[in-house]
Amino acid sequence: MTSGGAGPTLVLVLTVGVLVGCGVTLLLERSLTRILLGVVLTGNGVNLLILLGGRSGGAPIVGTAPADGMSDPLPQAMVLTAIVITFGLTAFLLAVAYRSWYLTGDDEVPDDLEDRQIARRAERNEVGTADLGGEGPDGDPEQVDPEPARHRPPRGDGVE
Repeated sequence: MTSGGAGPTLVLVLTVGVLVGCGVTLLLERSLTRILLGVVLTGNGVNLLILLGGRSGGAPIVGTAPADGMSDPLPQAMVLTAIVITFGLTAFLLAVAYRSWYLTGDDEVPDDLEDRQIARRAERNEVGTADLGGEGPDGDPEQVDPEPARHRPPRGDGVE
């Protein structure tokens, strides 16, 4: 922010744009690690944007400066809340990425087979058939989850 309280500088606005742009680009990737980095970058960009919305000035403590020369404390409180929320979401995504890596050996998000079928039907302008049910949980292959591939990470001692 500028010292005169005139508004945000161009460098800060460009920084917000770059952080959010890079974050959204990373969110569109299929790797959970890149998605995690995208969430962090987008969160930091939005936090900076919220701070740019407030008035710059002195510390918002009564008696330290005139009331019109103090900074706005509301964006600062909102950013503190957003930091906590972003941290919680980051911890959750990190746990999901680790679990995916542990089970499958990579953190790539697999394609959904049903989505591919729907896309093929849409290309052919075909209407899907109704699932009438009644075959039980073991009779419908679409409703039974396959067993996850067991992957154990290498021990590092050269013996596998």
